[in-house]
Amino acid sequence: MGRRLWRRRALVAACLGAALLLLRPAFENRAVGSSWLGGKRRSPLQMLYDLDQGPRSALAEVHRQRRDLLRRACSHHTRRQRLLRPEDLRHVLVDDAHGLLYCYVPKVACTNWKRVLLALSGRGPGDPRAIPAHEAHAPGRLPSLADFSPAEVNRRLRAYLAFLFVREPFERLASAYRNKLQRPWSATFQRRFGTGIVRRLRPRPDPDALVRGHDVRFAEFLAYLLDPRTRRDGPFNEHWERAHALCHPCRLRYDVVGKFETLAEDAAFVLSLVGAPGLRFPEPPSWAQAAARDRAARLFRDISPFYQQRLYGLYRMDFLLFNYSHPSYQRLR
Repeated sequence: MGRRLWRRRALVAACLGAALLLLRPAFENRAVGSSWLGGKRRSPLQMLYDLDQGPRSALAEVHRQRRDLLRRACSHHTRRQRLLRPEDLRHVLVDDAHGLLYCYVPKVACTNWKRVLLALSGRGPGDPRAIPAHEAHAPGRLPSLADFSPAEVNRRLRAYLAFLFVREPFERLASAYRNKLQRPWSATFQRRFGTGIVRRLRPRPDPDALVRGHDVRFAEFLAYLLDPRTRRDGPFNEHWERAHALCHPCRLRYDVVGKFETLAEDAAFVLSLVGAPGLRFPEPPSWAQAAARDRAARLFRDISPFYQQRLYGLYRMDFLLFNYSHPSYQRLR
């Protein structure tokens, strides 16, 4: 592995460790249980750097370019940043047995990635599709980087393959609205967020809507996101929080940036680095992504250019850091 790459990872780890030690000096100490640390099997991180040093496949070259684009975008678009706190690491899941760090972004196939990590770690059936969604999301099923001491965090940052998956921001927002407020699996989000949106933004709300929050319109949802009071009350819910605010890609070095738009290929690439090519990632139906784009286009069709421009400003860093263009349906004038 190149010395410059190691030095960059060590520097990030050192800065993070200083922040963690400053903010929480007494973490529970845990040992690294990796089967390959000190052994003969090459780690996923070493596998990736070996690919970089030799003739690259087309897919390996795509991921190298994404890493370089992210690094340049961070350098160009970010200025002085605060040190990370332990709670900033709770979205980074840890697989010690395979040397993996996965930052999950809701509405970007994170349920299936959690299923895969459970299957890899032996905490669930060997077929990820057999793991119910509620089990994949159950607290404590997968350890988070926030659970470890500063020294153990630093060791994992230096030695493990870190990856995340991202999605075009407007399409992800449309998916979050549909899944949590428009046609939810349960009424939890409607009661928790929908009732507050109705109370705040609807001049003469129906009493039933105030109790159930079941009929929030997409325009109301976006107005809630753009309302300064929302962020003053606390961080966004993770389902519509910006990907960069969940995963901190300009503070933590990510080795693989997967995209929802190329989910099957990128998931297979990660699993090949792990040495688990036989494990099948639970792919959505072939028509699902086109259908999601069409739904997003229909939802944004009735949103004025003024509000689309403001919303782009809110999610601008995700567009820039992950190299997304404006969607074709976006009207900025």
